[in-house]
Amino acid sequence: MSRANVSAEQLKLFIERIETLEEEKRGLADDIKGVFAEAKSNGYDVKTMRTIIKLRRMDRNDRAEQEALLETYMSALGLEV
Repeated sequence: MSRANVSAEQLKLFIERIETLEEEKRGLADDIKGVFAEAKSNGYDVKTMRTIIKLRRMDRNDRAEQEALLETYMSALGLEV
């Protein structure tokens, strides 16, 4: 096989792997949507749940910094903290 054929075959395999992963990702996104819908039907606030998930992903220091900034901005705008 020539180098061009090997590169084309390898490229095709990469593309097919990516397409498979994208399909799996869509399936997972649908599953996540379903869990949020179930939580909502049980009376939970989805927006708050998404915020909690975002905060849980953050490092403790980053989260503390985010919360401090939020308090500062709210205070500056005259909102109760």
